[in-house]
Amino acid sequence: MTQVLQDSLESLTKEFKSTRRTTLNIFSQLKHEDAVIQASDFGSPPNWHLAHVSWFYQKVLEKYGVKITLPKEINLAYLNSYYQKYDFILSKPERGRFPRPTIRQTLQYRSLIDKEVVRFLKSGNINYRDDAYYDIKLANQHEMQHQELLIYDLQYYFNRFIDPDDNFQPSIMQPVEAPQTDLPKESAKAHKLHHSMVEIPGGIYNLGYPGDQFCYDNELPEHKVYLENYLIDIYPVTNGDFLRFIDHGGYEDFNLWLADGWDLVREQQWKAPLFWNYEKGERCWMKKDFRGKTKLDPKEPVVNVSFYEASAYARWAGKRLPTEAEWEKAASWNEKLQRKFLYPWGEDMDVHKYANVLESNIWAPTRIGTYKQGGSYFGCFQMIGDVWEWTSSEYSLYPRFRSKFSEYTDKWSINQKVLRGGSFATPCLQIRNSYRNYFRPNERILFSGFRCAADA
Repeated sequence: MTQVLQDSLESLTKEFKSTRRTTLNIFSQLKHEDAVIQASDFGSPPNWHLAHVSWFYQKVLEKYGVKITLPKEINLAYLNSYYQKYDFILSKPERGRFPRPTIRQTLQYRSLIDKEVVRFLKSGNINYRDDAYYDIKLANQHEMQHQELLIYDLQYYFNRFIDPDDNFQPSIMQPVEAPQTDLPKESAKAHKLHHSMVEIPGGIYNLGYPGDQFCYDNELPEHKVYLENYLIDIYPVTNGDFLRFIDHGGYEDFNLWLADGWDLVREQQWKAPLFWNYEKGERCWMKKDFRGKTKLDPKEPVVNVSFYEASAYARWAGKRLPTEAEWEKAASWNEKLQRKFLYPWGEDMDVHKYANVLESNIWAPTRIGTYKQGGSYFGCFQMIGDVWEWTSSEYSLYPRFRSKFSEYTDKWSINQKVLRGGSFATPCLQIRNSYRNYFRPNERILFSGFRCAADA
């Protein structure tokens, strides 16, 4: 085994162990009663998340001939999420009706899979450039995705207004301690343009992941698109901005809404973003999140809004949502150096210094202007972390797409919208400028917000 291969496998093993610890760190804060609850048909019990990600590693190992003998008490039949190639699939709304494997059995199963994965990585039967290396890396990333999905489910379970005192406040949650350095020179200039928007030059842009490290197959291949000159918001839309939309009758004017969105407004009686509630006694809007029930902070990015709500706001404001290519260029492109960067601030992978992500342990959006060191060349801030940002783009596969793991990103390219940038629950190693998330336009459980764009 060459030194390069040994180093890469040691790095992958370290990443695997760290990822597994993070999941347990999130899970260990829950009581057993909380860990088996399925709060909604569109969510999953925390115990299911914990077991499912181990099941995914098992399927990867079995792909490469690893034989795993499990105790007969561990029934894996209900851990398949949506993979047709693995036969039986328990429908998502049914997951909470099956309390097996128990939490103890799930933890035993995880421990067994941990040993098998480490043994496989040390076996010498894996190469840095082969499919097995990619698949283990993908399994790590898959577990990181489920860390965020688990936090979505915890939010929904605890943050409804049924009991204002019943709230999950993570023991690892820290107060905001963000860098407050001066703006980069280019960003300071851009910050003055159009007050809250900056102009981005158009032309040919290479959309997609530009590097040679791991990325999802739906970020590839990098390909050329044409952009007209456009404007884009410096910051995400805030609670205060969105309150003005509400106060001006935004949820009552059908002219602002796409047809499906207007149907939802009427059917679901939407009056505000998810988890907002107007308190007549306080004469103000309140929000319930992991910090408890608090008055709305007008300087925080709005979160838990659907694509339809983002689109309606943008139309009300005389703007529009950016395409994913417009979003990516504003985040990635350095006009002076004529090149793209992995992150808005450059190539430094120590993301939590520049952005509010899972490792920040804030568990909520931070006020706009908090991460001044994380601006892009054009002066756009908080493009990574805080809230996922809706774009106007349909989730479709790039030209010349080639699947690297069937049924992972490929079969979902219909009836979904692209989101960019990550949230306060996204792990550092998950996010980069080219990362493409996708959800249905009606969904609000994710930590989603947006920024607006306009034609120049």
